[in-house]
Amino acid sequence: MDAGKKPVETVLVVNAGSSSIKYGLYRADDLTLIERKNIEVKKAGGYDAAFQQVLDVIAANNVTSVGHRVVHGGKDYAAPQKIDAKVFADLEKLAPLAPLHQPHNLKGIKLITDKYPELPQVASFDTAFHRTQAKLNQMYALPRKLTDEGIIRYGFHGLSYEYIASKLPEVADEKTAKSRVIVAHLGNGASMMAMKDGKSVATTMGFTPVDGLMMGTRAGATDPGILLYLLEQGETVKGLSDIFQKQSGLKGVSGITEDVRTLLASDKPEAKEAIDLFCLYAARQAASLTVDLGGVDAIVFTGGIGENSGIIRDKILSQLAHLGVKTDTAANDGSKPAIHASDSTVKVYVIKTDEELMMAQHVKKVLAPKPAAPAAKPPAP
Repeated sequence: MDAGKKPVETVLVVNAGSSSIKYGLYRADDLTLIERKNIEVKKAGGYDAAFQQVLDVIAANNVTSVGHRVVHGGKDYAAPQKIDAKVFADLEKLAPLAPLHQPHNLKGIKLITDKYPELPQVASFDTAFHRTQAKLNQMYALPRKLTDEGIIRYGFHGLSYEYIASKLPEVADEKTAKSRVIVAHLGNGASMMAMKDGKSVATTMGFTPVDGLMMGTRAGATDPGILLYLLEQGETVKGLSDIFQKQSGLKGVSGITEDVRTLLASDKPEAKEAIDLFCLYAARQAASLTVDLGGVDAIVFTGGIGENSGIIRDKILSQLAHLGVKTDTAANDGSKPAIHASDSTVKVYVIKTDEELMMAQHVKKVLAPKPAAPAAKPPAP
């Protein structure tokens, strides 16, 4: 760098998950990506060591602001928010609703605050995108007192869905993007969303990220009577949390692993059964979302599994043939975004999501200087 030349200002975004910490470093002026990294917590030596790598990035670059993915924003946070002491305290109260994610989200915020107290930080909430849903679609059939206390369907993966909503007009066309769309975010965590006019209408996850689709280690939609039965048998709340969040899903059904690639390559019947059940859950949930949309015009796959597994996509879509879905086999095995057959009445796309870019855009918008108020006009003579 030339002597005296001011270093490029950058925005750092941090996505702290249950097993990894992803970060993206962007130019502050035009959000050009400089560096992106996925730090596996186990390989790094634990969360403290993994977060130290994030702090090192701040120390080595002219970072002027930081954005964080925060899984649960509750009822009060329906848009990205600059973080202060009150916001942080509010988000701590929501940690029990997303125990695999929220504590790690908040740990990153605290570590950066302690080290760089003057550095502005912005929270982007996974629940925020779904606040456009009608009240009825957010309700459970519970006593109204519990609903009023905030036990409602929040939905998650909002950053991913927001990005897909912004990207779909480029991949398809404006008319398709505004039509009746089902978006499937399939990864270790998985959910689906019904979208119309680029806004969330309904989603499969609910009060917590355990509901809805079968996932890597999470059970998805389950009879609550099972929990009551297990409690009566002496199971603890912590034990239930471990069963339904860490021991179920693909890992639990297969008895092998939550890794879809390993299961697809296995010749064990339990592996096949786990994959088939995963796809059945997904097809059922997709069909249920057509009720909220009054039909379906397009389906979008995203997330690690949704983007990369043509086999999984085909297994799900084949169970939706009654809706008019037809897949182009060659396209589904290729790299183009459109994978529907020419005579399919439902269009199908594969779009790579980018939650980190969405967060960087939020940071820039939230911290942008507010326009000065117009000067008051002098009184008429």
